[in-house]
Amino acid sequence: MASSKKAISKVTPRLEVKKTYKLYINGAFPRSESGRVYEVSNTKGGFIANPTLASRKDLRDAVVAARAAQSGWAKATAYNRGQILYRIAEMLEGRADQFASEISLASGVTLRKAQDEVATAIDRWVWYAGWSDKLSAAFGATNPVAGPYYNFTIPEPQGVIAVAPAENFLAFIDSIAPAIVSGNTVIALVPGSAAVAAMTFAEVLATSDLPAGVINILTGLHDELAPWAASHMDIDGFDISGIDKKKRTDLKVAGAENLKRFHHFDGAISPTRIYAFMEAKTVWHPIGV
Repeated sequence: MASSKKAISKVTPRLEVKKTYKLYINGAFPRSESGRVYEVSNTKGGFIANPTLASRKDLRDAVVAARAAQSGWAKATAYNRGQILYRIAEMLEGRADQFASEISLASGVTLRKAQDEVATAIDRWVWYAGWSDKLSAAFGATNPVAGPYYNFTIPEPQGVIAVAPAENFLAFIDSIAPAIVSGNTVIALVPGSAAVAAMTFAEVLATSDLPAGVINILTGLHDELAPWAASHMDIDGFDISGIDKKKRTDLKVAGAENLKRFHHFDGAISPTRIYAFMEAKTVWHPIGV
C-alpha cells in the first residue's frame, strides 16, 4: 500500500515546450529565408528567446502580401473594419496576463507597469477602432464651388504603410491601429525585445477575423530593414517614430523617388495619426444629373 501511494505521488520530469519565434507574413508564420535569429535576454543576462532576424527578401514578401490584401481591406465597410478591430481588442483582453508577463520578462519593467502598458494598449486599440465609421464625417467635406456642380472631398487610405515603432508594446500598437483602421495594410518592423510580445500579438491576429496580409510583422534590426522599406517603390508611407532622429533624413531621401509619405509621432493618441496616411479624393458631379 505504501509503495502504491509513493508511485502515485511521483512527478514525471518533463522538458518545457519552448516557443519557436518566426515571422508573420500573409496570415502565416514563415521562417526567414536567411535562417538568422538573434537573442533576447533579461536584465540579468538570462536567455528568453531567439526571435527571427528578418531579411530584405522577407520584407519584399511582406510587401507583396500587403499589396495583395490592400484593395479588399479598403473596400470592406467601415463598420466591418471596426468590428474586426474590436474583436482583436477582445482577444488582447483575454490574453492580457500573458502579454504583461512577456513584456515584464523581456523589457525588465515591473509586472505592474507591464500590466498598465497592456491595459493602455488595449484601450488605444479600441479608441482607434471607434474611428472606423467616423472618418468620412471627420475628414470629408462638401465644398462650395461656382457653377452647377457638387464638389465632394472623400478621404481614402493611402495603400501600403511601413511602421518602425520604438522598442515597446504600446508603441507597436500605436503604430499599427491608426494605419489599418482607414483601410491601409501594414508591414511592422519590430526591433529588439519588443519581438517577444509582437509575435504573441501575431497569434492573436492569426485567430481573429483580420484578412491575411493586412498586418505583417517582421522582427529584427531597424538599421537593416528601414532603408529597404524607405526605398521600396511599392510602399506608400512610412511611420518612422521609432527611428533614431539622426537617421530619419537619410530615410526620407531614400523614399523621395516614389514620393513616399514619412511621419513621426510623439505617442499621443490622436485622429491626426489616422489621417496622416490617408489621401483626399475630390469628386465633381453636375447638379440635376
